[in-house]
Amino acid sequence: MIGGQRVVAVVPARAGSKSVPRKNIRPLGGKPLIQWSIEVARAVPAIDRTIVSTDGAEIAAVARAQGAEVYVRPAALATDTAQVTDALRDLVRRLRAEGEAAAVMVLLEPTAPLRRPEDVTACLEMMADRGLDSVATFKEADLNPHRAWRLLDGTPEMFIPGADPWLPRQALPPAWQLNGCVYAFSIDGLMQGPGEGGQSLLFGRTGAVVMPRERSVDIDTLVDFAAAEALLSLGRSERKEA
Repeated sequence: MIGGQRVVAVVPARAGSKSVPRKNIRPLGGKPLIQWSIEVARAVPAIDRTIVSTDGAEIAAVARAQGAEVYVRPAALATDTAQVTDALRDLVRRLRAEGEAAAVMVLLEPTAPLRRPEDVTACLEMMADRGLDSVATFKEADLNPHRAWRLLDGTPEMFIPGADPWLPRQALPPAWQLNGCVYAFSIDGLMQGPGEGGQSLLFGRTGAVVMPRERSVDIDTLVDFAAAEALLSLGRSERKEA
């Protein structure tokens, strides 16, 4: 609980990954990818329940083995075009029907395995301390928007009119982007959004927690898996040398 309110963590994990088959249970650092997110959720004292929403039997078996609850997602909410917010609303309705009174939900995508429990706790504490509706994690933007261009019939133009892309990095205004590691939000706010088409998890009074780039990994391809393995190996080497 946080601020006297129950907290439910949800790890959404479809079975039908196209970029990397069986991605959510592919090994990373010696354990299935989804296990990293489940372990983080179970290590956060404020989280009362850890639920995996999936349509895959293999994913469900791994999740249960790691101590998570499993809710089978309807097939219509497990397609390539399905939105995670619609799956979350469906899950909330099922939980409410069962008597679950949690007020806060935390979304932990399995593709962000290097977040830590303290990242989740920071979001929940900011939400409670400031009376916010939603908090998400950010990282420094991969590309500063002042260096972005658009091409119009082969002619380059600055994406931001008047921006100077030649400024040194230190002279550019700071820019940030969502890293997809943690979303914490009011369940009532999610359900009171703009109908079933409302897809934002950052709504109402919002807050941001900044994470370092090395923990802001988002796995979508085999190259991303290799990069994450390299970061894990580097971390292990640094701990040995310390």
